[in-house]
Amino acid sequence: MAKKKKKSPRQGLPTEKEIVAAMKKAGRPVLLRELYHILNIPTSDRKAFRTLVKRLTKEGKLVHIKGKRYGLPEQMQLVPGKIKIHPDGYGLVEPEDPKKPMVYVPPSRLKGAINGDKVVVRVEVFQRKRPEGTVIRILERAKKYIVGFFYRGKRVSTVIPEDDRFPFEILIPPDATKGAEDGDMVVAEIIDFSPGRKIPEGRIIAVLGDPEDLSTQIKAVIYKYELPFRFSRAVKKELKEIPDEVREEDKAGRKDFRKLLFVTIDGETAKDFDDAVYVRKLPKGWRLYVAIADVAHYVRPNTALDKEAYERGTSVYFPGTVVPMFPEKLSNNLCSLNPEVDRLAMVAVIDFDKEGNRRQMKFYEAVIKSHQRFTYNIVRDIVEKKDPKVRRKYKRFLGMLENAAELCRLLRRKRLARGSIDFDLPEPEVILDAQGQPEDIVRRERHFAHFIIEEFMIAANEAVAEYLTEKGYPILYRVHEPPDLEKLKEFVDFAATLGLELKLPREPEPSWLQMVIEMAEGKPYAYLVSTLLLRSLKQAKYSPENIGHFGLASECYCHFTSPIRRYPDLVVHRALKAALKKKKPPYKLQKLEEMGKHLSDRERTAMEAEREALDRVKVMLMKHRIGEVFDGVISSVTAFGFFVDLFEIYVSGVVRLVDLADDYYVLDEKNHRLVGRRTGKVFQLGDLVRVKVKEVNVSRRHITFELVEKLKSPN
Repeated sequence: MAKKKKKSPRQGLPTEKEIVAAMKKAGRPVLLRELYHILNIPTSDRKAFRTLVKRLTKEGKLVHIKGKRYGLPEQMQLVPGKIKIHPDGYGLVEPEDPKKPMVYVPPSRLKGAINGDKVVVRVEVFQRKRPEGTVIRILERAKKYIVGFFYRGKRVSTVIPEDDRFPFEILIPPDATKGAEDGDMVVAEIIDFSPGRKIPEGRIIAVLGDPEDLSTQIKAVIYKYELPFRFSRAVKKELKEIPDEVREEDKAGRKDFRKLLFVTIDGETAKDFDDAVYVRKLPKGWRLYVAIADVAHYVRPNTALDKEAYERGTSVYFPGTVVPMFPEKLSNNLCSLNPEVDRLAMVAVIDFDKEGNRRQMKFYEAVIKSHQRFTYNIVRDIVEKKDPKVRRKYKRFLGMLENAAELCRLLRRKRLARGSIDFDLPEPEVILDAQGQPEDIVRRERHFAHFIIEEFMIAANEAVAEYLTEKGYPILYRVHEPPDLEKLKEFVDFAATLGLELKLPREPEPSWLQMVIEMAEGKPYAYLVSTLLLRSLKQAKYSPENIGHFGLASECYCHFTSPIRRYPDLVVHRALKAALKKKKPPYKLQKLEEMGKHLSDRERTAMEAEREALDRVKVMLMKHRIGEVFDGVISSVTAFGFFVDLFEIYVSGVVRLVDLADDYYVLDEKNHRLVGRRTGKVFQLGDLVRVKVKEVNVSRRHITFELVEKLKSPN
């Protein structure tokens, strides 16, 4: 009888697909040792295989059940996903498979899961629209820390989370209060929320202070979004090895551009200067020089500085403060293009003809000197207002700034002509008093001086992206996908309610969106149209695959101009340096794919944190303005009322139906309006109204308005 042929050990670990296929073939939950045999894992690879199985279990791809067996979720009516807790206490699990419906979890079956946790839920009641189930395992806690308000009791103290998606109190034992005073804002860590326990136990890990103080609110946002705000010892150690100023040996072999009249143009409060510009007029056009701080010279790959910057991904800007990507020694000094000091820079030199077409481009590792730190307002006074006093003061720079203005007008006209979208949405600016507390929140002025820097940065970003693409160097592109036609159709339907008759394009084109913005220009609802049009677009992101940038109508675009505050720019700088020296590319496509996802996530987190900080400032300001009257525009209509964006200050709030005592109002969802049953009175998106500040809830960040009158819209 012939002997059964023994399998030879496999080479390398099996893939996720191979593991899932093997378990499907087994048709039952299996032990780890059975998997060794089924997949023919040699003894030398078993430790690594166990790690792989643990990772797949943590991700919810496999489930560890009683009897030390592993099973497949779909074979066991188990659904892995992220749970969202409603303020009323129940949960909804969003499956990882987008084709599957959400699973409803009653409050009694949450088993200690809190908002954002990654869980495995067992489906017990089968319904097509919304099956019902029980949490059987928490795979990953979404929140390590919870921000809330501390209340001291005689025997036990509690923390009430400020986020109403955490519908519970946290018990704090007497020895775990960290000296918090009654009413303080604190950060709590849950240390025991075992299944069956209704109230979790925790400890205070940070006392933030008085909720009425801006710094307390900013710290709350930092902890809530888990932003790394302290630099490690390893980073501080590396910083000591970096010089305080540019050394002579660092300048060696670099192009010397110090005699060119480079200038920086930034906001009044800017402290880190990424970019400096210089424009020279040529017989047949212009030559644009864009100098960007050479951060890559000081921050080498895989150092502690580099790793920490990558984890942060971006600097996060709050009113009066910043959580920087790099320590101040680099961001505000050595890598900041401060006036009248030598600085290392990567310089793009781009020639344009008289029509604004790019004729040629060159790039250099250089040493430059910024000869003047300009603000946007000063440049506006020079080139637009032609203020004689200001022009006399900066006489040396007049020719260069006039050249810059002329080139900017040409590039801007050409970019808009190709279909690039210019939303020109107002940005908020928080005015702080002498004590650093919010005094006002206004719409930040955007004028021609801003356009100069915007156009020159776009030109440099496109030039670098095209150069590295032609040379075959993989980079992170800044990409923006076209919107879904369904989203644009929804917008067209909405626009019709405002009297804007639009024809849906066959294919999304940026020029169509720009046309819509121009049609609404000057109308009371122009801001609303731009805002809703922006919401119909997808978010821009970072990717090694160049699919173009829809919003800019650009076929090839990257971020190169802000390496002090954006890690993707540092990635591009390293690729550019390698290309100039004809060295091998610093990054492979697979690594860039991973980096693009991480850095896009970090950018979104930063944006959310900045937006929330702003919301907190708005509430702090409006608390002191109860009873005041403002004009605004209806920006959103819901079944419980309508939201109003104020014109005078950058704040929005809600007018609730319960406060409209003259009628019963019904939501007409299709036409984005509320209609009175008896009077036929209408409150519609885009309507102008006068409102009074009725109530402000600081802890919930809710601002409630009371309607004074509906205003007539100007034609």
